[in-house]
Amino acid sequence: MTLAAVRPRAALLASVAGAMIVALDGTVLLVAQPDLRDDLGATVTEVQWTSTAYLLAVAALLVIAGRLGDRYGHRRLLFVGVLGFGAASAGIALAPGIGLVIALRAVQGVFGALLQPATLALLRLVYPADRLGRAVAFRTSAIGLAAAAGPVLGGVLVTHWGWRAVFLINIPAALAIAALTLAVRTPDVPPAADRRFDLTAGALLAAALGALVHTLAGIPEEGWTGARTGLGLLASVLLGAALVAYERRSARPVVPPAVTRSVPVTASMVLLLTTSGGLFGALFVVTFFLQQGLGLDPLTTGLRCLPLTLLMIAGAPVASAALGRFGPRRTAVTGQLCVVLAVLGLSRPGPAWETGLVLAVLGAGFTAVMVTATGTVVGDAPPGYAGVVGGLKQTAMNVGPALGIAVAAGLMPLTPSAAAGPGSRLLPVTDAALGQALPAVAALAALGLIPASLLPRRRALARTPARVVGCGERQ
Repeated sequence: MTLAAVRPRAALLASVAGAMIVALDGTVLLVAQPDLRDDLGATVTEVQWTSTAYLLAVAALLVIAGRLGDRYGHRRLLFVGVLGFGAASAGIALAPGIGLVIALRAVQGVFGALLQPATLALLRLVYPADRLGRAVAFRTSAIGLAAAAGPVLGGVLVTHWGWRAVFLINIPAALAIAALTLAVRTPDVPPAADRRFDLTAGALLAAALGALVHTLAGIPEEGWTGARTGLGLLASVLLGAALVAYERRSARPVVPPAVTRSVPVTASMVLLLTTSGGLFGALFVVTFFLQQGLGLDPLTTGLRCLPLTLLMIAGAPVASAALGRFGPRRTAVTGQLCVVLAVLGLSRPGPAWETGLVLAVLGAGFTAVMVTATGTVVGDAPPGYAGVVGGLKQTAMNVGPALGIAVAAGLMPLTPSAAAGPGSRLLPVTDAALGQALPAVAALAALGLIPASLLPRRRALARTPARVVGCGERQ
C-alpha cells in the first residue's frame, strides 16, 4: 500500500477516534454522576465541578494547544494528548475522594485540549480540498454517534460496574488511538512567518476564556443579575480588552493576523458559536420541561429526543452533498434557518410526534451548519496555522453551549417554588416558561445568519467526488 493511500486513511481514523473519545467521555459522565456522588459522599456542587473543571481547562487551552501543534507537529500533540487523557482517566478511576477526581478532571481537560485541535489539523494536512468535505462530514457523524451512544453505554457500565468503569474504558481506547497515530504520515507544511509563542498573550487568552466559561457555567444557579455573574463578566471583558491591546503590539500574537483577517474563518467561528448556543440552549429548556415539567423519566426523555440524534448522524453526508451542490453560503444559511425555526417551534408544546419532527429539523439544520462551518474553517486555514484555527473552532464549540444554556437559564425558574407544591421535586417549567426562554435562544441562533451570509458562495472544498478515500467505505 502506498504512502499516499495510508496517509488519509490513518489520519481520518485517528481524527475520528480522537474526537469520539472526547464526545463519549462527556456524555457517559452525565449518567455516572449520581453514582459518583453516592460512592464518594460528594455534594451536588462538587459533582458539578467534575464537569466544570474539565470544561474550564479545555476552553482556556484549546487555542494555545493548536498553536503548539502548529509549532511542534499535530501528530505529536495528538499522541501526547490521547496518552495523557487515558492516564488521567486511570487516575480518576482509582481516586479515593472527590477532591482528587476534580483535580484529575482538570488534568484530563488539559490533555483533551491538546488532542482536539490536532484531530482537525490532521485532516487539513492530508486531504486535498476536493476530498476534505466528506472527511469532515464523516467526522461529524462519528461525533454525533458517540454523543448519542454515551448515555446508553454509561447506563450499562454504571449499572453493572459502577461509575469508575466509565473512566476505565478510556484507557484501552486511548492506547489504540495512540498506536493509530503512529501510523499517520503528514506532508511537509510550509513554515509560518513566526511560530514562536508569546507566553503573556497565551496567559491572557487562557484567563479571559476561563473567566468567561466559568461565569457562563454559573448563570443557571446565579442568574444574570447575580453579583458573581456581574464580576465574572466584567473580569472577562477586562481580560479580553487587555489581550486585544497586547496582541496589537505583540510581534508574536497567539492568534496570528493571517487568521483574524480571514473572513471565512472568522465568520465560521461566530456561526459555530451561535448555532451550538441555539442547540444546547434549546435542549436545556426542552429536557427540563419534559422531566421537571411533565415528570418524564430520563429514558423516555431520551427517546423523545431520538429524532434529533438520528438526523445529526445521518444528516452529515447529506449536508456534505448539499455543500458540494449549493456552496457554503446557501447551505449554512439554510441550516441556520432550520435551527432558528425549530427552536421557535419548540416554544409551543405539542404532541410527541410534532416535537420529534421539530427536533429532527433542529438536528438536520445543526449538522448542515457544522459540516459547512467546520469544512470552511479547516479548508481556509492559512498555511502553517491549521492547529490554531482548529483550536479556535473547538473553543467556539465549548463557549457556545455555555452561552446558550446561560441565555435559557436566565429566563427559566430553576428552583422549586410554592406553585410546585410542598416537598415537590418538580420545577414550575410551564408552557409559559418555554415561551419566555426559547424565543431568546432562537434570537441567539438567528444572529448566526449574519456570519452565514459572509461565507463564500462556492469553494473548491465543496466539490467532492462520489467516492470517499478514507476508511475505504462509501459514506
